[in-house]
Amino acid sequence: MHRERIRHAGLLEKIVSAEEAASHIRNGMTVGMSGFTRAGEAKAVPLALAARARTEPLKITLITGASLGNDLDKQLAEAHVLSRRIPFQSDPALRKAINAGEVMFIDQHLSETVEQLRTRQIGPVDVAVIEAVAITEQGGIIPTTSVGNSASFAILAEKVIVEINTSQPLLLEGLHDIYIPTRRPVRHPIPIVAPENRVGLPFIPIDPAKIAAIVVTSKLDSSSTVLPPDEDTRAIAGHLTDLLRHEVKLGRLTTTLQPLQAGIGSIANAVMHGLIDSPFHNLTMYSEVLQDSTFDLFDAGKLDFASGSSITLSQAKYQAVLPDFARYKQRLVLRPQEISNHPEIIRRLGVIAVNTALEFDLYGNVNSTHVGGTHMMNGIGGSGDFARNAYLSVFVTKSIAKNGAISSVVPMVSHVDHTEHDVDILITEQGLADLRGLAPRERARLVIANCVHPLYRDALNDYYERALARAGHTPHLIEEALGWHAALRERGTMLPG
Repeated sequence: MHRERIRHAGLLEKIVSAEEAASHIRNGMTVGMSGFTRAGEAKAVPLALAARARTEPLKITLITGASLGNDLDKQLAEAHVLSRRIPFQSDPALRKAINAGEVMFIDQHLSETVEQLRTRQIGPVDVAVIEAVAITEQGGIIPTTSVGNSASFAILAEKVIVEINTSQPLLLEGLHDIYIPTRRPVRHPIPIVAPENRVGLPFIPIDPAKIAAIVVTSKLDSSSTVLPPDEDTRAIAGHLTDLLRHEVKLGRLTTTLQPLQAGIGSIANAVMHGLIDSPFHNLTMYSEVLQDSTFDLFDAGKLDFASGSSITLSQAKYQAVLPDFARYKQRLVLRPQEISNHPEIIRRLGVIAVNTALEFDLYGNVNSTHVGGTHMMNGIGGSGDFARNAYLSVFVTKSIAKNGAISSVVPMVSHVDHTEHDVDILITEQGLADLRGLAPRERARLVIANCVHPLYRDALNDYYERALARAGHTPHLIEEALGWHAALRERGTMLPG
């Protein structure tokens, strides 16, 4: 029955229940699980761990690629399984436990986690739990809809548990390109010079003797919660298109642009979707998450090829894409996230990176992780990998939130994830600020004029003019710089009282 997917004959006897497989995971262990932005996560063993934790002491350090789907982070958090979580999450229940100090969350650039594991700066991984579409005759693991950190987890772990997901089509085989960087001090350049280059294997190569258990599942990935474009996100997309048109006019880009990257979420997805009605063509992507907009661009004849680490789609898009996957397969590749997010490749390809900010300030510093400077939202993800190394580093956000109670443009950000040195372009629905080649005082004028909502423009101008009286290269009123955040905490709004 399972020979089509478990092709190594000696591994058929390793098929067990999720509960028996989970027994290999003991209290205090470090566990590496597949999963990247709600795609390709192991689905049965985590639930068995959560159930077990309700009857016996069980705490683990959990390392993934990024966020897990199917409410797994929620169930693990509510069962108090997690003592430590790395490197990204997006679940409200887990977020609550992190902000309460129950779970120690290490927020990392997504390209760095397995580098630290490989060099024993963190870890080691005791058990890896990897979702697969199949296992090859030699014991190689063929991932499903994401690669993330799965390859290095499986290679570095003492034991590997494989979840064979029969709901994932065998057509996914051949989609993946598993390349592991060579060891220092003689590490070779990663030989990717175009998004379509394939430089590795279509499976994760491990010794099959390491596979301790196999669980057969049939649960689908969670669908994403991406919202369709609205008036504001269409305006943001229009500003970006205008910028790129201008770059072409100046001869700095051609109408095929350069490889595109977009962060996860409704705003970034909508901005990419906006390129459908642009003059650009024969586009490519070198990104992390391939969202609905990737396939919309394929269908519109705008996109030639997309490289990522996971495919995360809305329910409607899943239902359209998976049955017709053969039509897209030759134009797609999924890589380990340390390759999809690798600074060397991002810089070499000249990626145009579009990521989402929670807030940014007068001088171009961006906060993408912390609400009010203290409470973790999701994590930095891969935005820093791309922002520091992109040809164009673009951050987008709506200018206000909570019906105007919050301004996304503030005097000083309450937490810095991306310094002004890594940010080229800021865009809200109000307009665009091109910060390249500008000193701080010039940046501030442009940000206020072009990006701030009218509700807050006068207040921000007033702050800046008074700060100028104190002089300085980067004028600030230190005693007031976080005053807007304090007002939000005390009065529920940043609007002047």
